[in-house]
Amino acid sequence: MEDNLLAHVKDNSGTWKIHELEDHLKDVAAIAEKYAASFSCQDWIKAAALLHDLGKGSDAFQNKIKLQSGYDPEASIKDGQGKAPHSTHGAAWAFDQWGPQLGKVIAYLVAGHHGGLPDWFHTMGVGGSLEYRLKPDEVCKLPKLSEVFITKITEAIPAPTTIPEFISKGEFEHYHTWIRMLYSCLVDADFLDTERFMNPERFDNRRNHSSMKALKKMFDAHMDHLSEKAPNTFVNKIRSEILSQCRQEAKKKHDLFTLTVPTGGGKTLSSMAFALERAIEHEKERIIVVIPYTSIIEQTSKIYKEIFHDENVIEHHSSLDPEKETLQSRLATENWDAPIIVTTSVQFFESLFAAKSSACRKLHNIVNSVVIIDEVQMLPTDFLKPILYCIRALTKYFKVSMVLCTATQPAITSEIFQKKNGEYHAIISNEECQEIMKSPSPEELTAKLQRVQVEQIGKFTEWPILAEQLQQHDQVLCIVNTRNDARDLYHEMSEGTIHLSANMCGQHRSDCIEEIKKKLDAQEPVRVISTQLVEAGVDFDFPVVFRAITGFDSIAQAAGRCNREGKLQSERKPVNGKVCVFEPPKPAPQGTLRKGEQAGKAILSVDPEGCATLRPQVFKRYFELYFSNLNTFDKQNMEDLLVKDAPDFNFQFRTAAQRFNLIDNQRQVAVVIWYEREKVQKMINELQFKGPYRNLIRRLQRYTVSIPEAVFNEVQNDFKQIHGIWCQNADTLYDNILGFVGYNGEIPITI
Repeated sequence: MEDNLLAHVKDNSGTWKIHELEDHLKDVAAIAEKYAASFSCQDWIKAAALLHDLGKGSDAFQNKIKLQSGYDPEASIKDGQGKAPHSTHGAAWAFDQWGPQLGKVIAYLVAGHHGGLPDWFHTMGVGGSLEYRLKPDEVCKLPKLSEVFITKITEAIPAPTTIPEFISKGEFEHYHTWIRMLYSCLVDADFLDTERFMNPERFDNRRNHSSMKALKKMFDAHMDHLSEKAPNTFVNKIRSEILSQCRQEAKKKHDLFTLTVPTGGGKTLSSMAFALERAIEHEKERIIVVIPYTSIIEQTSKIYKEIFHDENVIEHHSSLDPEKETLQSRLATENWDAPIIVTTSVQFFESLFAAKSSACRKLHNIVNSVVIIDEVQMLPTDFLKPILYCIRALTKYFKVSMVLCTATQPAITSEIFQKKNGEYHAIISNEECQEIMKSPSPEELTAKLQRVQVEQIGKFTEWPILAEQLQQHDQVLCIVNTRNDARDLYHEMSEGTIHLSANMCGQHRSDCIEEIKKKLDAQEPVRVISTQLVEAGVDFDFPVVFRAITGFDSIAQAAGRCNREGKLQSERKPVNGKVCVFEPPKPAPQGTLRKGEQAGKAILSVDPEGCATLRPQVFKRYFELYFSNLNTFDKQNMEDLLVKDAPDFNFQFRTAAQRFNLIDNQRQVAVVIWYEREKVQKMINELQFKGPYRNLIRRLQRYTVSIPEAVFNEVQNDFKQIHGIWCQNADTLYDNILGFVGYNGEIPITI
């Protein structure tokens, strides 16, 4: 065995630079321990880090890296040594030395540090199981390590002794979150130490960000400027009251809050004020803003970048994770190392249930942060049970302060979850959740901010009939339930109508929104057909809004795009905007959207007066109706996969990750499209010749569209895979009005 074993090696302008294996193991451990210190698990992650590349000490791996890099063209690879696996050695050592609980936890981390967290038991079509990889007969087949090397690396590794509180209490539903947090510390530390060696300039550019106190100064200056130029309207006075209350409540010791404010009440800025105050008061490291999976996060991100500057804000929505990971693609993945993150609930929660290293590396940066979940009522009910357990774990055991924002608080503290004995219980109790708005209360705010009237206008049997009615209004927004409905209705509208849906990439949507706002401000005619993605994070102010029948919470969100500033007048007196609820030619798709539609119809029938004025009591009754009609809050059986066998530390990580798909329970494929064709093709060429790197991935995500895997399979030949990323490769796929048009069939998704 050579004294200096290689972890990595690179040709540095004709001179070979060596990253020694022992140095890499120690440096990864040092970085990972800093991360794990925030939840007091340094001993666990130190053990995993020192073991993670143990297998690189084999002759087979050393010969492979020398030959493939060109460092030693004479290195020989014997038959069967071409693959030289290295991630199982450390896992097997931990399992053998420390047994089927402590050792198994470390084994998950080490065995999965490249390929992703594995399942314990074999699942057909998912991949190899950890149980199988750790069998003595399989371990014997691994490339051999010298006893001298094993002793040298492992003699300084004590067994972990820290027992997290939730393990002591037997709260099995939180074990899998803890293991993912440890895994995140390991893989991010591994990626960063590798980047420091492979690309020191790129590594040095990280974490060049402003402090929380500096960010608060920027925010306060922005708010002072807004206050100076804001007209003295009743709406702005109420927004000022909400802002003040948020700042006061941030100093409280609670960790889970609700912020119940009617649409148009200024939640975007008030919740950020709360987060900044709290981050400084309680020494939080970052602020993460989670926007609904059906909304447009580009608008919220734009507001924050104007306040805090681009370098302090990361906008992260699409998962441009290459299907086939390489060293370079892993280093390019997002790790949320900025002070302010704006992301979607899809990105946030799917990452918390992910198995791939690229998706999990950012998770440790959620620890000790302030998380704002906007429009919490839009969390998908099919996954509500595992999501609420996750929220509870983060706020109780990982130092997260969380704010659940909405105008229509769902009954998340209600006893709606059924135990096996038939009893019902709440996952989060009323005592664990504190409302920020004390005075004025949510009920008082609703009365003060009454600016619209909701009315039912019946059924339209055909889209042309609805289109004719819409065209009687100079300024009108019509929100429908699916992308196909938006496309079909748009085709019946007059020229100049603007279309919005998630078939359009982020940059395309942003351009359209900018155009709409300019027309509204200039009092020019503007008609918009949209899916529900405009119901959060988009500050439209239409005099009239049409909404296809749906859940009443979505109707209330649509109402927030109507007479938002309370400026509508008739004969110089304030009047309410009109929100017209209609039944479209097609019912909502089967599933939770259809059940929401049914509950919406029921509440409109039972309490038409309360619905007309959006009284808070209506939402409580609506959610009771809606939840009572649902068959499950854990459609993909996360409890069976991640909780049932947790006492034995048996988890089906990879199967759970494959099933945890928030958008209509379908796996989505993110594709790069040719909007602003010349600009995008330059970036695609850059990807082709330079490979993926973080700044390029961030720029490309604004030109991506997510489509269901089943749809992608139909049009895959029109895309080209470049470094694992699918890029448009045919002219007919993208339309500058409708977005993705490469598939003529039904796209059974809502946004």
